[in-house]
Amino acid sequence: MEIAASVDEEQVADIFVRIKSEGVKLNQADFILTLLSVFWEDGRRELEQFCRASRAVSSAANKASPFNHFIQPDPDQLLRVAVAYGFGSGRLKSVYQVLRGKDPDSGKYSSERRDAQFEILKGAQDNALNPTYWHQFLSALVGAGFRSKEMISSNNALLFSYAFYLMGRVRYQVPEHVLQKTIGRWFFASSLTGRYTSSPETILDADLARFRAVKDGETFLSILDGILSSELTNDFWEISLPANLDSSSARNPELFAYVAAQNKHGAPVLFSHKSVRDLIDPAIQSKKKALERHHLFHRAYLERNGITERRAINQMANYALLEWPDNLEISDDDPKDYVPEVAKRFSQKDWNAMHEYHALPEGWENMNYDDFLDARRKLMASIIRRGYEKLL
Repeated sequence: MEIAASVDEEQVADIFVRIKSEGVKLNQADFILTLLSVFWEDGRRELEQFCRASRAVSSAANKASPFNHFIQPDPDQLLRVAVAYGFGSGRLKSVYQVLRGKDPDSGKYSSERRDAQFEILKGAQDNALNPTYWHQFLSALVGAGFRSKEMISSNNALLFSYAFYLMGRVRYQVPEHVLQKTIGRWFFASSLTGRYTSSPETILDADLARFRAVKDGETFLSILDGILSSELTNDFWEISLPANLDSSSARNPELFAYVAAQNKHGAPVLFSHKSVRDLIDPAIQSKKKALERHHLFHRAYLERNGITERRAINQMANYALLEWPDNLEISDDDPKDYVPEVAKRFSQKDWNAMHEYHALPEGWENMNYDDFLDARRKLMASIIRRGYEKLL
């Protein structure tokens, strides 16, 4: 297919979009990436190169690499970060029109306006693809207790937190040590509450709107903390969170926040002299997954006692991080039989620490199963809250 020389760039962009959309449902990010192909090809290439490089450890010595253990982003994901940071918008549809050079008042398009908007995007993308900013942001997640992609329930929460990090670091010049803790809190909370799970563009757009008149770092931090305070109330910690822990999901934001909190507390692995931090370290390779969870009241034991529903057996509160050889040893024993035997390996101090940081009620091995679940959910919520408060 040839395009006549008389066709201008705007028409070329429309042609690209129409060709790409033949038989394919495109989203707004696809439209913007198409504009990049026409008006800023180098920018699209940089996005794609960054994303490719994030997927493998760099073989080049002394060269900064975007590789990490949290996320291997796609170009449209980092485009969202650049748009949120550069234009203060969570809605790509409106930014697509802005980048085409549309005047919001007259509705007309102009190449001058388009070029000016692309300059904004170029500056924003340069910051988003800055390896130093990228890794400093990811270190804020590590500081919040998260260690790898196995603990990330929402890529939106991660990416949008990065946009706020860029705002704080570049636009508002917030000191790095302050910004690290604030963004760590923000990610912890937005992940835990599922802030960007439903209607993420709408929620992000509303969040970003709060900063459009902000001129200084102190106000920026105050707004973020204000949002967190309004979400993480006593009712959330004491009522909503224990209720949300009534789940059998294997990928649950409450579970990941609980493990992150255990990491922040320096908790030991249950029935082990190792730490949770060691168990979830992505640099330590093993045949078993790092977040290998095991039943405290085992399936066979529960089934023998008339509890056969999978959701009841696989309750989050019936799981603990446990080294798999231990799980094989205790097999399907009754807790009141295996717990006294395991306790003999540890001092009373170490045993008490395990119970505290694994949210185990006193005498749990002798409790009715339903009573155990209810009591442990409350203690798990308390551990999560204490982990969050260590970020204040």
